[in-house]
Amino acid sequence: MSPAITVTRRFDASQGPRIVGPSEGPVARLGGCDARFLIWGEETGGGFSLVEHPIPPRSLAAPRHRHIGVDEYSFVLEGRMGALLGDDVVYADAGDLAFKPRDQWHTFWNAGDEPCRILEIISPAGFEHFFRELDAGAWAGSLDMADLSRRYGIEFDMESLPAICAEHGLTHPLLEAGVA
Repeated sequence: MSPAITVTRRFDASQGPRIVGPSEGPVARLGGCDARFLIWGEETGGGFSLVEHPIPPRSLAAPRHRHIGVDEYSFVLEGRMGALLGDDVVYADAGDLAFKPRDQWHTFWNAGDEPCRILEIISPAGFEHFFRELDAGAWAGSLDMADLSRRYGIEFDMESLPAICAEHGLTHPLLEAGVA
């Protein structure tokens, strides 16, 4: 990702038309499930943000986690997304929308052998900056994951990562690096 991302103000008609093309928008390189920023929360007055997550085949996007006060809606553009929502395993195909409510433990993955892409609506907005800061901190070697998680109201269950990957035939960069 470029070191300087400009976050704009609320979008209104005075700024003229805006179209974000299929290869436009800053990207946070997250080592498995990147985030392409399409709409910043600042552009919506804080109501929501929109990111695209491309997920490689048979890859877990993130360790099991939960967000305090943030809902996520995952619209599958292509491929097949699997998700653990609480204790329930669900699958969503292209055209399906999966709801990951605030405060619920969850994770998601590419359940197929082809690429999977989802649009993630984050509401209220603000959590998209977690991805931006995670990327910037990792590349700069200054990442303090505990501080970042605290500031963005996210809790991770890192111990669940090996079991989820084994159960669903998945991989994750932290497993490959021997961290989890």
